[in-house]
Amino acid sequence: MKKAIKHLAGTDPRFAALIERVRPFDVVARPLVRPFDALAESIAYQQLSGKAAATIFGRVRSLYPKRKWLDPKLVLATSDETLRACGLSRSKTAALKDLAAKTLDGTVPSGRVLARMSDEEIIERLTAVRGIGRWTVEMLLLFDLGRPDVWPVTDYGVQKGYAKTFGKRKLPTPKQLHAVGEQWRPYRSVAAWYFWRALDL
Repeated sequence: MKKAIKHLAGTDPRFAALIERVRPFDVVARPLVRPFDALAESIAYQQLSGKAAATIFGRVRSLYPKRKWLDPKLVLATSDETLRACGLSRSKTAALKDLAAKTLDGTVPSGRVLARMSDEEIIERLTAVRGIGRWTVEMLLLFDLGRPDVWPVTDYGVQKGYAKTFGKRKLPTPKQLHAVGEQWRPYRSVAAWYFWRALDL
């Protein structure tokens, strides 16, 4: 991690100042990520506040007591009405069912298979699921799998943190952010994390 910090700080004094001011980078990969559970949670959390989403996802989990993990077979066998009663919208219910089906048919790989795939391969496979976009997979890569070089150019927080750090009046477009991010390879995940932290200052 010291290498990443040194590399990023060396690209610009303003980036070095940001690194000095915020807490150290603390993302730790979770070695046994189950893509089905991680993505099911992401679906529940889309466009909702953390608290509301946690309540809804908690209700979904409680449909299957005594189970540490969600079982895609059981989710598929659960009626839409039951899932909707937990607070899931119609589109989220459809997305969850599609995720379960694609987990069972192998489109969504196991955690072990995922660990051996490249970032782009993972993005391609998982965005085949209804309701799962590139940004959602990027968050999985960055926070769950601890991949070091994820660069979520469409993320509003990253755009805003970049603009704040470098004194830009306007937010960068994804295309501009993509180009400027080249200087932070192969540690763009760490750069993104620091731009999110810039907003806490």
